[in-house]
Amino acid sequence: MSDIKDWALSMHQIENCSCSHGCGCQFGGFPDSENGGCEAILGFLIIDGHYGDLDLSGLKMVFAAMWPKAMHEGNGKGVLFIDSAANNDQITALATIMSGQANGMPLEALATTFSAFEGPIIKDIKMDASDTHSWFSIAGVTEAQQRPLKNPVSGEDQNVHITFPDGGFMWNDGIIGTTDKMSMNYGDVTFEHVGQFAAKAVVNWSNA
Repeated sequence: MSDIKDWALSMHQIENCSCSHGCGCQFGGFPDSENGGCEAILGFLIIDGHYGDLDLSGLKMVFAAMWPKAMHEGNGKGVLFIDSAANNDQITALATIMSGQANGMPLEALATTFSAFEGPIIKDIKMDASDTHSWFSIAGVTEAQQRPLKNPVSGEDQNVHITFPDGGFMWNDGIIGTTDKMSMNYGDVTFEHVGQFAAKAVVNWSNA
């Protein structure tokens, strides 16, 4: 009998990567970054979530990853941070879910793309999940700050979305912006990209 518990997470996802503003991965499956790989930091604020009977609502996570080529071509390095507000049971639950061990998409598929993965690492995470100016930080480790794209003529903020009417891999409707800040410095997962792709979305994942 399987000991995998049912889980579901509805989350604010603050996504930042090394691709240009459109992000080639969204359309053709391959990054359009300068080095041809994908370097990304994602912040998560759980709106409503559970693992079995355990409530996960209100908790925060940061996930960082580097792939030398396209994500699906593998050999990635990843690291997961969980906010210090989580208790031991919640940390175990989130680590089990985010590592793909509890099944469910997209995490079950993402897990197969890593050759090295570290965490959970417990840190104080600060985060603001507002739609157009999201940000998060871990002191001495990472900082990411999003802002809207600007109209080059008027200088006004532009309301840009990428949508997947039939459902996307990670999200269905992303509010597209750019990064004022985006840096990660933890072991082998170290990079910095400013003025690149950013997306803010609400994601709904589960193993149902």
